[in-house]
Amino acid sequence: MFNKIKLWKNQQQSSSLQERMLQIKEQPVPSHVAIIMDGNGRWAKKRALPRIAGHHEGMKVVRKITRLASRLGVKTLTLYAFSTENWKRPKTEVDYLLKLPEEFLGTFLPELVEENVRVTMMGYKEKLPNHTVNAVDKLIRDTKENTGLVLNFALNYGSRAEIIEAVKGVLNDCQDGILKSDELTEEKFSSYLMTSALPDPDLLIRTSGEIRLSNFMLWQLAYSEFWFTEVLWPDFSEEDLIEAIEAYQNRQRRFGGV
Repeated sequence: MFNKIKLWKNQQQSSSLQERMLQIKEQPVPSHVAIIMDGNGRWAKKRALPRIAGHHEGMKVVRKITRLASRLGVKTLTLYAFSTENWKRPKTEVDYLLKLPEEFLGTFLPELVEENVRVTMMGYKEKLPNHTVNAVDKLIRDTKENTGLVLNFALNYGSRAEIIEAVKGVLNDCQDGILKSDELTEEKFSSYLMTSALPDPDLLIRTSGEIRLSNFMLWQLAYSEFWFTEVLWPDFSEEDLIEAIEAYQNRQRRFGGV
């Protein structure tokens, strides 16, 4: 009897989820969703598990959320996977985090191809170990012909460093006569950033109850809608993503106007 009740509840939840997905697709869906995936370590600690167990569980959520975002019509999904500040964490944790792209490659690549997802990366590759770079490069190479959702990993990424490098690029081009100072606009400056080929995020999601940007896309998030949740990333569900997008669709975006 218990199993029958559980099955019935699951069927009801699935039906409700499908209905909400259809309703979402009737309104403008955020073209670019960015997520700060926070709370893996706390999720593991609550269960008396090593922190890496939380990161492993979090990777499963990446698969689920990528698939749903693609099916909802999101064009770009940027995930903050490893920041320039994360090197300060214990070496065992850092080593595991930098092995995740290989694990992701081995388990998720066929699904990415099937879902028509194209992988990109922003961050500083030169400081990453070869095995991480090789795995990311293979993901990018093997999905480059896909035309669906862009899954953009922010890996060894820091926004302040990105902005400084962009300023250096502008200065160099001015010195070389490629750019005149009066030609510099916000749009032109954006072309010097790592996200030059992507639109700015429409919606930022951060999990685990933290309410800060943590050096993530400081320029690009200027007019994004923010959605924060207490849910830890390994517990982040399809329903949570749908709730975030529903909240986005109920807001008015004025971009400084009335």
